[in-house]
Amino acid sequence: MQKLIVLMGSRKDILFARRIGVFLEKEEFLVEYEYNVSSAHKTPKTLIKKLENYEKSGDDIVYITVAGLSDALSGTVAGYSKYPVIACPPDSKKYRWTKVFSSMITPQGVPVLFISEPENAALAAVKILAFSNHSLYEKIAMYQQKRKEEVIKADKEIKGKKIAERDVK
Repeated sequence: MQKLIVLMGSRKDILFARRIGVFLEKEEFLVEYEYNVSSAHKTPKTLIKKLENYEKSGDDIVYITVAGLSDALSGTVAGYSKYPVIACPPDSKKYRWTKVFSSMITPQGVPVLFISEPENAALAAVKILAFSNHSLYEKIAMYQQKRKEEVIKADKEIKGKKIAERDVK
């Protein structure tokens, strides 16, 4: 079985994190996903227990960690797990490059990928899971084609038109 596990550092991360599931459903990526709350700082034993269960499951897993502030969650999960970890912090726009460093600067052997938008994190996870589920490749290609068609349509709509300031908003 394949799973995308969304680990949040706190309950307040759910509004940001839920965009992952909304994207998967909207684009009809048939990937099982679930949400969990575990703090690397406040509930480390609980986090490790959850990770132990996932590690034993035999499932193909991709973790997306959604944690603010220091983002210890991403590095902890990456250090413990054999599965890929994508950090998608809800406060990356607020803290900008400092957030990238707190999520990605990890010791050798503890890789964490960083993607700031939940929809892109979900798509990256789907692409990783496609290595062992080739039926996902067709869905990915359909999604990419849809995005291309949106750009082509926009180009046709504005070609030769003067664009007023009010049209840019």
